[in-house]
Amino acid sequence: MKLSDISNLNLQLIPSTGNCSASPDEVTQTTTSVMDPVRGHGGIHTLLAAEQEAQQIVSSARNLKTGRLKQAKDEAEREAAAYRAALEEDYQRKVSESTGSSGWNVKRLEKETETKIQNLKNASSAIHADVINMLLKHVTTVQT
Repeated sequence: MKLSDISNLNLQLIPSTGNCSASPDEVTQTTTSVMDPVRGHGGIHTLLAAEQEAQQIVSSARNLKTGRLKQAKDEAEREAAAYRAALEEDYQRKVSESTGSSGWNVKRLEKETETKIQNLKNASSAIHADVINMLLKHVTTVQT
């Protein structure tokens, strides 16, 4: 605290005479008794001690705030890393499923194709004789 702040403090401690019904002598006595401890070295030392204590309180509050901010930052980084790992795991699982199912789809399609080819062969062999007879009939028949 500066000396000018102390003198301002002195002015604030002096009671105002405008709203007071005290006599001027009483005001002078009150003013003198209020200003005496502030004027002495004990008052300045008290104010300096109070200022140092306030600085310590502010400093400890800043340190606590900094500690909390660091803790929150560390916690946020851990949560982000865990979330990132979960997403990566999910992605790898989906990639492996799609790759595995792709091979499975190829096998399934090959089996279906073989089944359809076999069905067509069976159907063609069943009507093979009828198709040959129909072709021979059309070739040997003369239209007049």
